[in-house]
Amino acid sequence: MTTTIYVPCDSAARSVGADEVAAAVVREAAGRDVRLVRTGSRGMLWLEPLVEVETPEGRVGFGPMSPAEVPELLARLGDDRSLRGHERHLGLVEELPWMAAQQRLCMRRVGVTDPLSADDYLAHGGLEGLRRALEMSPAAVVDEVTGSGLRGRGGAGFPAGIKWRTVLDTPADMKFVCCNADEGDSGTFADRMLMEGDPFCLIEGMTIAAHATGATEGYVYVRSEYPDAVRTLRQAIEVAYARGWLGEDVLGSGLSFDLFVRVGAGAYICGEETSMLDSLEGKRGMVRAKPPIPAISGLFGKPTLVHNVLTLASVPAILDGGAAAYQALGSKDSRGTQVFQLAGNIARGGVFETAFGMTLHELIHEFGGGTRSGRPVRAVQVGGPLGAYLPADGLDIPLDYESFTAAKAMLGHGGIVVFDDTVDMARMARFALEFCAEESCGKCTPCRVGSVRGVETIDKIVAGRDPDANLALLSDLCELMTDGSLCAMGGLTPNPVLSALRHFPDDFTPRRFTSLHEEGTTP
Repeated sequence: MTTTIYVPCDSAARSVGADEVAAAVVREAAGRDVRLVRTGSRGMLWLEPLVEVETPEGRVGFGPMSPAEVPELLARLGDDRSLRGHERHLGLVEELPWMAAQQRLCMRRVGVTDPLSADDYLAHGGLEGLRRALEMSPAAVVDEVTGSGLRGRGGAGFPAGIKWRTVLDTPADMKFVCCNADEGDSGTFADRMLMEGDPFCLIEGMTIAAHATGATEGYVYVRSEYPDAVRTLRQAIEVAYARGWLGEDVLGSGLSFDLFVRVGAGAYICGEETSMLDSLEGKRGMVRAKPPIPAISGLFGKPTLVHNVLTLASVPAILDGGAAAYQALGSKDSRGTQVFQLAGNIARGGVFETAFGMTLHELIHEFGGGTRSGRPVRAVQVGGPLGAYLPADGLDIPLDYESFTAAKAMLGHGGIVVFDDTVDMARMARFALEFCAEESCGKCTPCRVGSVRGVETIDKIVAGRDPDANLALLSDLCELMTDGSLCAMGGLTPNPVLSALRHFPDDFTPRRFTSLHEEGTTP
């Protein structure tokens, strides 16, 4: 009887030796009835490289594994009691607390299937959403997405159905679907993991969107720092064409949809939809003034549906299970699931998908295990480098859009970065403005100049130079950037600055600044 062994080919797993572990499995399996399958990562990054062995009870995990530990593992195959005696034995993967507590929709196949196996995809529910969508009219599909309550997973959480309806109702000789996979926020990696671990899910979501809006061409805009994701996506698209999932007459439905991958040049601003569109057109990524919105005049002036990876990856599950089932998950105005990414000073970092409503404290302490350093949590930033900092006593906040808005924070892409009590929050506030100055497209003055003046003003404050006057100036600068910037780059940069001032005012005094530097601590 063949024993199947699974080893991730995800970039994070490979960075800590997954390829070497896989090679050891192949080497030691010579002459044995063993099959190796490379998968995405389950998202428990502290356990990588994670090896899974198929048993009659289910897939049993071992990790973190090293190549030197592989021979003993293979020697124990065929004897469940012996397998349990292996030093790295974890138990059934699906029953591990991290996995059992999740509600996986976007990531349900990631870490489970071979990313480039069309048969694996079909065997695990793939294309069910697309098949159902193709039996419906475009307007009915839009109604389904609208009724689900799906909101954009990349930023402010704009209702997806409104975008879909606008593109559908705008007459044009050509329309586009664009996926913005320029995942540049600090502490975010779910887009990469999904593209590397289940690329067909994204392809299916974009094809459903094309049918619903009348688009005939699509682009996935991937950041250049993701070469493995680019390669996997391109290979998956080739497979999809060969299977009739893309191209002319998709699944015999009459739908024509072509899909392409384009690689960005590393500009953070291209995470903003109109800058991405400029880049796709071969221009420098610059923010466009709105109106017109991309749904009416987007790529090459045509109606364009723009979403990020997780938004589009949610669509197949919505069409497969129905809008009502999706809306049953979550809370008030936050429906379905979100993929949260735990990073920074965290004991157990990784990807955790759950329905909206779990508290930030529960996610960080019960599942993330607190800080990796063992020191107390002092601050948590949610939503990338433009997200607000929350203090340790403010973590009992539900992870949903409405609660974060009330707390003057944002969920953004679901990235969560944890800091312990050695962090200097004045330096973190300065970093936010410095980051904006570096990454601004330069089109609008509040962002381009305000960020530079903000860095200079914080330097004066922490140096003790007329702190009261400079604090007032910093507040004015933040207000100007919020109200006057063309896009979220400048408009949201004040969030981390003002939250640091609000929750950690002592860090902006010369005494605090000096003592931290004397101790040699770093953010």
